[in-house]
Amino acid sequence: MTNATNATNAANQSASDWPALPYADWRETCTALHLYTQIVGKYRLAHTPWLNHSWHATLYVDARGLTTSLIPDDMGPIEVQFDLYAHRVLAEAPGQPSASFVLEPMSVAEFHKRFIALIESVGGHAAFHGRPNEVPDAVDFQDDHKPRPYDADAVERFHRVVLSSHRVLQRFRSGFIGKASPVHLFWGSFDLAVTRFSGRTAPAHPGGVPALPDDVTREAYSHEVSSAGFWPGGGPVDEPAFYSYAYPTPDGFAEVAVEPAQARYSKEAGEFILPYEAVRNASDPEQTLMSFLTSTYDAAARLGDWDRSAIECAIGEPLVPRPI
Repeated sequence: MTNATNATNAANQSASDWPALPYADWRETCTALHLYTQIVGKYRLAHTPWLNHSWHATLYVDARGLTTSLIPDDMGPIEVQFDLYAHRVLAEAPGQPSASFVLEPMSVAEFHKRFIALIESVGGHAAFHGRPNEVPDAVDFQDDHKPRPYDADAVERFHRVVLSSHRVLQRFRSGFIGKASPVHLFWGSFDLAVTRFSGRTAPAHPGGVPALPDDVTREAYSHEVSSAGFWPGGGPVDEPAFYSYAYPTPDGFAEVAVEPAQARYSKEAGEFILPYEAVRNASDPEQTLMSFLTSTYDAAARLGDWDRSAIECAIGEPLVPRPI
């Protein structure tokens, strides 16, 4: 195989794994999908014992979309999946036939009604808080009758971006033996995230997140963190982007030069931002993203005076146990 062929294959793979996802083109569909994941996430939240930092409430990436994993319900566990290729929401319970409904143009109220019927059809108890979190001007799900579009092609491209981002975030996570979160999707802010912890407690968070109880925010940020992830757009950064922040923010953090050159610190967002386009168009997207993750974490840990020798390790490799 020639070098030219290798380069062509790499370019084709990059285009497939890191497709274009301009936020403006699917903004309304993205907003709808965000609110749909809130409904499903709130069902999980209402039935699952609380874990530290709200880890019990998140969604997870799978081969076809997003899943809740097993949710304990009155009659037994239920799993809910967004199949973003068949464009359906599915619910499954042990010993029961699976049930589903189509993802298509509809209102949030219609999705809410269909989802409650779906859970009840597999023997579940569809009781959960009925208002969105972390969005301004929140409207109760059952009262949100605004028509919402559904751009199936954009949704599929979104999932491919999430899959590729998940792969890099998982690899980044493996270079840490301290406390670290799973790579998971927070439906409140609609971002794929992984968080590292210094092991020390943090000052009480001031709260003030829209439509989110302050005690939830304070528990989430009860310990010092360096957190990074991906979101598709919206809020202070109106484009798909990777982000990295520290809480509490150490002195000088915003002034650190990080990699790659396209990364910048957003004072409005309070975090480093790397536009998705900078990764997508890089000759090596995974290495470009990894440089952002490692350099921003290094700034947080170094300026925050973390005990790095006790919590860091080499990036993990398949079949290679950690040295004792």
